Amino acid sequence: MFQEDTIAAIATAVGEGGIGIIRISGPAAVPVAGSLFRAASAAPASTQPSYRAAYGTIVDPENGQTVDEVLLLVMRAPRSYTREDVAEIHCHGGPLPLRRILGLVLAAGVRLAEPGEFTKRAFLNGRLDLSQAEAVIDVIRAKTDASLRMAVGHLSGAFSAKVRAYRHEILRLVAHLEAAIDFPEDDIEELASRDVASAADKLCADLDRLLDTAQTGRILREGLETVIIGKPNVGKSSLLNALLGEKRAIVTEIPGTTRDIIEEFVNIGGIPIKVVDTAGIRETADVVERIGVARAREAIIQADLILLLLDASAPLSVEDKEVMELLSGRQAIVLVNKTDLPAVIDMDDVHRHVGGKPVIRISALEGTGVEELEKAIVEMVYSGQVSRSEGAFVNNVRHSRILRQARDHLAESRATVAAGMPPDCVVVDLKAAWEKLGEITGDTVGEDIIDQIFTQFCIGK
Repeated sequence: MFQEDTIAAIATAVGEGGIGIIRISGPAAVPVAGSLFRAASAAPASTQPSYRAAYGTIVDPENGQTVDEVLLLVMRAPRSYTREDVAEIHCHGGPLPLRRILGLVLAAGVRLAEPGEFTKRAFLNGRLDLSQAEAVIDVIRAKTDASLRMAVGHLSGAFSAKVRAYRHEILRLVAHLEAAIDFPEDDIEELASRDVASAADKLCADLDRLLDTAQTGRILREGLETVIIGKPNVGKSSLLNALLGEKRAIVTEIPGTTRDIIEEFVNIGGIPIKVVDTAGIRETADVVERIGVARAREAIIQADLILLLLDASAPLSVEDKEVMELLSGRQAIVLVNKTDLPAVIDMDDVHRHVGGKPVIRISALEGTGVEELEKAIVEMVYSGQVSRSEGAFVNNVRHSRILRQARDHLAESRATVAAGMPPDCVVVDLKAAWEKLGEITGDTVGEDIIDQIFTQFCIGK
């Protein structure tokens, strides 16, 4: 399904750098690059071996001026990222030479690539399936080693392989039932129905186990939204600084220092944690602080995890208890801070108010208890699921939705068998599950969905 037109874009990040790359893909990629490139060896680009860089310059064909010293890399179809002819011009990484060279390429009749179009061509040309193509953007955006391993696992096809195995099993069941329909005299209908009932139960269980990884997969992909809350001056900003290992937030003995939310990413056990430090929650007449408190309450609603701080050097106050009420029905860890000071707080009282949520004693100032907190977060995220090195986590909403719908169709096929319905009715449910799963790999997905997925990519990838 090779495209007839040729596309180009800057493939490196915006800004200054040691190197910049203009990527060209399509039937005219090598001729266009060759029309601008002057090799130091005088050899034309058309004779340049694949995967070998040639040194030379880019020259403006209108005036003969040299634009930049470059390396030209040629990758001929089908052994390239897009499975088309690809030429990459590696120049100095300043915005001006990149724009000048891209402008010359476009002036030669090449079209500017749309967001994600290089990867889209890789998908359309069969180099990647849709799940693998989606993993490309996850690799680019990975914030920790664990999220990178998950993305690379998807890119290598570990997740796709599971989905294809499910589809193959469903197709086997359909063939068995259709044989019963076509050859009723062989009396295999009852055997086929029993086979479908047993296999559908197993497939539903497998999909349930896979769906159980969805929350962890989403967190590894997007980060764990973690909000630090508590009344003023309990050490929220000190905890943020302790987790980051740097003095990011202002810490003073004056209550109400933090008046707005502060957001930072931190790596805890390979999990990307988006830590949000909030204003102390209390009634206040200060207009600015009141806005900060309102934003803190909004952040709590959006949070995956709440870290509630209490002051070990003071008894529980009315404000503490009001903040504790915000934990109802939420995933939270209670941190009793300032354990470096003489203990005053009644721990039995704390446990009575937090409803069985984990309680950890820490000193954000001295860093004690922070390691225990990090271990608790890691255990909470993984909660005994599959090995962290596997690429079989469900890591985006689209995949979760499709898997749930496929599981529902399989459950319906099981119910149809139990109701004694004829095999052709069961086949309808099984084929619906088979088609649904094909949307993950792109085998049965519509063009509108494909376009929507690739618009999330940056131009040049």
